[in-house]
Amino acid sequence: MNHTFRYALPLPLPDQPPRLIASNCGRGFLLVSEAEASRRPSRAGAPNAGTTSPGKPKIAAAVALAILEVIRARDLPAEILDSEDPAQTMPRRLGLSGVVDVQIRRLGEQARRRERITEDQARDLFHLVLRRPDSEEVFFQVGERLAGRIEPLGGFRRFYPRGLLYSLARRKVRKRIRALFSRGIGGFAHGLFTLEARGHFLLDMDPGGDACHLLSGLAQAILRRYLRREVVVSHSSCQALKQEICRWSASE
Repeated sequence: MNHTFRYALPLPLPDQPPRLIASNCGRGFLLVSEAEASRRPSRAGAPNAGTTSPGKPKIAAAVALAILEVIRARDLPAEILDSEDPAQTMPRRLGLSGVVDVQIRRLGEQARRRERITEDQARDLFHLVLRRPDSEEVFFQVGERLAGRIEPLGGFRRFYPRGLLYSLARRKVRKRIRALFSRGIGGFAHGLFTLEARGHFLLDMDPGGDACHLLSGLAQAILRRYLRREVVVSHSSCQALKQEICRWSASE
């Protein structure tokens, strides 16, 4: 079935940016503000996301910013074909809508001030990603963007043994996750880099498991910066697939 993506005009901007909701309009999904979504009748069997309580801000605004920036980057065409009419095709790309552009600017300001958003706001954005066929790739690239700055190892630290570099990377991953989401996730098992978790917050955001790739991207980016070599982090086991545990493992 072909879905047509349409975009609502942004509402007048208040002091706080409106939350974006993917509202099912029957033929596809309409990107609207939360206020607009609350006025729309929910379809049978589908909860209205606009009725959830705001909750306490816990998640760094940088997470929301990274999600929208990745969507915009992936939706930006590498080239425009001679036969393509940008006025017709580009508005269908979620990342190129005017609403997303406004949100990116506002979230950029919030991220610079190190502000936080609520879990409901983050869940709305996760759900926007999950409606895409490239959701796993989006979450992975979001994780890469969220790896944060890592000071280059200078002096004698450049000659640290491999095991110590992995130890530094594990500590950085733990700290980064807590800084972004105000909580940890699982723990490291025996070996250079094997992170294991059960019932973690990424599964709360996405019971299907696609969001677990956010952690894969984050960990891989950090490991590559510390080790200065090609490292691949794979999500080798996932509770969303009825497996016992979620596991992220690194290999060179």
